[in-house]
Amino acid sequence: MTKLAKPPGQQLVKRMSTRTKALIVGPLGLLLFSVGLCVFGTAVASYQVGAPFRQWFLWGVYGLILLNGGLLLFGLAVRYRVQLDYRRFVRQELKKRDREWARFRPKRKIPSGKDGI
Repeated sequence: MTKLAKPPGQQLVKRMSTRTKALIVGPLGLLLFSVGLCVFGTAVASYQVGAPFRQWFLWGVYGLILLNGGLLLFGLAVRYRVQLDYRRFVRQELKKRDREWARFRPKRKIPSGKDGI
C-alpha cells in the first residue's frame, strides 16, 4: 500500500513553534466561541418569534457546533501556553542546578605552554 503525502497545511503547522500556535489558536477559539453565541442567540430569537421547527433547530445545532469548536480551540491554546510555561520553568531549574554544581566542582588546571610543562 502506498503512503499518502501529508497535506501542505499539516506540514506547515508541524513546523510552527508552540508560541506561534498559541498566538493563532487562542484568538481564533475566542472568535469562534463568540460567533457560536451569536448564532445560538439567533436560534433562540427565531424560536421565540415562532419560526418553523427546522429553521430554529438547525440554527441552534449550528450555534452549538461553533460554541464547542471555539471552546476546543481555546482549550488547545491553553495547553500550548502551559507547555511553554513548563518548558521555561524546567530551563530555569536546570540553570540553577548547573550553577549550584559549578560551585562544588574542582577547577581543572590548564597546562601552560605547548608541551604541557
